[in-house]
Amino acid sequence: MIQKNPKNTPVVLSLCVLSVLMAGCANPTSEQKGAATGAGLGALAGVLLGDSRQSAAIGAAVGALGGYVWSKNMEDKKQAMEKATAGTGVVVTQTQDNQLKLNIPSDISFDSGRYNIKPNLQPVLDQFAQGLNSQLNTEVRIVGHTDSTGSDAVNNPLSVNRAESARDYLVSRGVDGRRIAIEGHGAKQPLADNTTEVGRAKNRRIEIYLAERQASKS
Repeated sequence: MIQKNPKNTPVVLSLCVLSVLMAGCANPTSEQKGAATGAGLGALAGVLLGDSRQSAAIGAAVGALGGYVWSKNMEDKKQAMEKATAGTGVVVTQTQDNQLKLNIPSDISFDSGRYNIKPNLQPVLDQFAQGLNSQLNTEVRIVGHTDSTGSDAVNNPLSVNRAESARDYLVSRGVDGRRIAIEGHGAKQPLADNTTEVGRAKNRRIEIYLAERQASKS
């Protein structure tokens, strides 16, 4: 006779839920995949946080609401940004959690110790701003970074000021500032070696993220 282990039951159920959600359609769209993954992983997180069916249900709801989707609008925006930034050194990628990421190096963004936007960055931001006001489910996040020259007392606010400068420019192009979150990480997240000028130039940058949430259904 097989004995049941009640402690393992919620985990098994959550894994089954995840399998069903991922296999719910023969040809799922990107939006369906994102929603299913978010809901399934949220359910599993709920089980791990609390060993009960109630916590699994709560986790599923949170996962479904918190996930990003890669829609046709996002793919069109990625292609438009790739064309607009070709040859500039800006790197345009899709992150693992379906955010569009622009990594903008100091060559076209900021000089050392400064946070005023260079003229070369303006066309990039102009292209980025296009169409955002018609995409109400999208969110923008701008992260500023510095090289290691100077102290944290200087670099931390400088990185925030860089993010603010980019945000203010987007607002001047019609983007609702309430949709734009900003962060500054100072010199804490270098991409390259800060002991060389080339490395420091790569570390002086901003990163712009665009993300689209699953549309709410009434």
